[in-house]
Amino acid sequence: MSVSAHPWLGTLLGDAETAAPLGAEAQLTDLLKVEAAYARALGDAGRVSPETAEAAAQAILAAPLEPDRLRARTAQDGVVVPGLVAQLKAHLPGALHPALHSGLTSQDVIDTALVLGLRRVNDLLALRLAALSQALHDLRRDHGTAPLMGVTRMQDALPITAADRIDAWALPLADHAARLTALRPRLERLSFGGPVGVLPEADRPVAEALARHLGLPHPGKAWHAMRDGIAEYGGWLSLVTGTLGKMGQDLALMAQTGQVALAGGGGSSAMPHKQNPVAAETLVTLARFNATLLSGLHQALVHEQERSGAAWALEWLLLPQMTEATGTALRTAADLARAVRRLGPA
Repeated sequence: MSVSAHPWLGTLLGDAETAAPLGAEAQLTDLLKVEAAYARALGDAGRVSPETAEAAAQAILAAPLEPDRLRARTAQDGVVVPGLVAQLKAHLPGALHPALHSGLTSQDVIDTALVLGLRRVNDLLALRLAALSQALHDLRRDHGTAPLMGVTRMQDALPITAADRIDAWALPLADHAARLTALRPRLERLSFGGPVGVLPEADRPVAEALARHLGLPHPGKAWHAMRDGIAEYGGWLSLVTGTLGKMGQDLALMAQTGQVALAGGGGSSAMPHKQNPVAAETLVTLARFNATLLSGLHQALVHEQERSGAAWALEWLLLPQMTEATGTALRTAADLARAVRRLGPA
């Protein structure tokens, strides 16, 4: 699903580092982490002996898996977990089976594994937000006094400085960082509720132990059919890329009128004299891409009854693309800020 693997579009529109935490290999590792943590939680809650729990956890994490068999079973079952559990059962001695998956449902495992990956993505995006903020701070310091013509509704208005325009790119980043900090507890949380999302009181000690082993808060009820945290996060991703798209649009227009000089612009196959503002255009593309996908993520809010297959699978298609686009945009914007050699008239 990651555009970063594309042989020529990958560097332009993809970002392997951001894509990796939600890639197939990382997802499989996270699924095993959830199953292993659950085995340990069963031991903590007294459902199995501590020795059985730990042995099962170690065996789960070390299990050799056959991805081709997972592929076939997922096409049959609609989710990867039944095939995964079947392979784990074949690998674990029968004495350890009571500590494997008993009481879990596929959605508990997949949603919890998802937020383990998103936790790593968000750490990376927070770092990239900070790096971009620093790059724009440096740009303002070096070029902020340059004169520009303020433009409103595509018409020259009144004189401003480059700092005034840079502020419109930089100031929203602090708000985006604060929003991410605020929303992460609503996103990065355990999902554990069994087949219909209703956690029996007797299973609460297991849930609390599982949350502790994974370092995730336990919301008290599984969010199988309550996807507002995912949708809110998608909105945040689109806000970030929208802000960066505005920066890119401004710089592309400034390049058109000679108000900016950029190092490393793109060439034209037909017109060798041109230096195209490729990075600025890429920011506009990624902003529009995320804005488009956000509508689909909001469609995925509509889960029927206690669990949905259709709406859930829609998230699998959309969310990894949105996180990768955001990582790409943040990296591209920081590189673009550092590439500015002049702002204002030549």
